[in-house]
Amino acid sequence: MYLGTNYMPPVIHPTQQIVNHTFSTTVVPHIHPTHVATVNHHMYQHKHYCTQSASCCNEVCNQEFNCCNPCAMPMQMPMPMPGAPVGPGFPSPYMGPRP
Repeated sequence: MYLGTNYMPPVIHPTQQIVNHTFSTTVVPHIHPTHVATVNHHMYQHKHYCTQSASCCNEVCNQEFNCCNPCAMPMQMPMPMPGAPVGPGFPSPYMGPRP
């Protein structure tokens, strides 16, 4: 035998608190200006050089000695002729012709 469904008064529990979190993003621009200055430095180095040249010159001197008679009086030598070549390979203008 079915007696039917019995109902009791409801049992009420305390209210459960549910917190729903929502998030949003807001962009706040912060501007920090920067200036870059480029300074180019260039150095000119002026270098002065003192070049040199050299030359060489040879001087030749001749002495004549009479060794034939050491007791004889010194003989006077003749003067050289103007424009006569003098030096190695040329006969001395003080000597006479060769025998």
